[in-house]
Formats: sequence, C-alpha cells, structure tokens
Amino acid sequence: MYLNKVFIIGRIATDVPLRVTSTNQPVSSFTVATNRVWTDKSGQKQESAEFHNVVVWGRQAELASQFLSKGSLVMVEGRLQTRTWQGNDGQTRRTTEVVCERIQFGPRSTSQGREAAPSKPSPAPAASEPTFSDSLEEGLGEVSVDTPPSDDIKPEDLPF
Repeated sequence: MYLNKVFIIGRIATDVPLRVTSTNQPVSSFTVATNRVWTDKSGQKQESAEFHNVVVWGRQAELASQFLSKGSLVMVEGRLQTRTWQGNDGQTRRTTEVVCERIQFGPRSTSQGREAAPSKPSPAPAASEPTFSDSLEEGLGEVSVDTPPSDDIKPEDLPF
C-alpha cells in the first residue's frame, strides 16, 4: 500500500490569481509559507521558512481566488506531484508542487478591511476522529466542495 498525502498549515505568500485552461477548467496557483522554530545546541532560538507551491482546481480554485490574499491563514490537504517540462533554453525543468484536494480558510483579518468571520459551531467529532483545528491557535473554517464519504463501508471495498 502506498500513500501520498500532504497537510500544510501556513500563510499565503503570494496573491491567488485565477486562470482558466483551454478546456474551461478554473485553476489557481499560489505559495504557502510555513515556519519552523527550534532551539539549537547552544540554546539559541532558530527559525526557518519553507515555501510550498500549491495548485487548486475547479470550484475550490474560484473560492481560493475570491477569499484568499497574501498573509491569509490556510490549511491545504493534497498530494505531491512532480512535473517536468522543456524550458525555452532547451533545459529540462522540474518542479514539485502540492495538488490541493481540500482547502480550509483561516479567519479573515481585520487588516484586510473586513471583520473577522465568526466561527460556526460544528458538530462534535467522534472520539476516534482527530480534528486539525484542535491543534491550531486560530481556527480554520472548512470550505470543501468534495462529496462526503459514504458511511456504508463494505469489506470488499477495503484495499487490504
């Protein structure tokens, strides 16, 4: 069994432009910055930032373009994908990006000229279901256009 799953929680580092492919499919690409803070052996606080390229398709791309801007808090759930192409100079280029499967928006900041969105109470998850917002300082409101999974799981549906 193989797994290619990524969860990134960070801030939008670039604007979120919306483009449309030749087949009329909405797509948006942006960068998410994540920080790592640690203390080195000498006791000094160290910090580093990573920048992740994210690609969002369909209705989620439209929503991301509409509601996200530079500095917005976001959680992206998706998979890693590496693309290869030929550059104008004839060199082969490669990039690895996160293809978004689900996105959750953070609260709107008042610095963007809007009031912070009140969080909606959600039903309590079952004890066995972890939630990502439990570990965040700021809650993330879910925006998902995925069809919820069916509760009818049959033994023949299991991959093992």
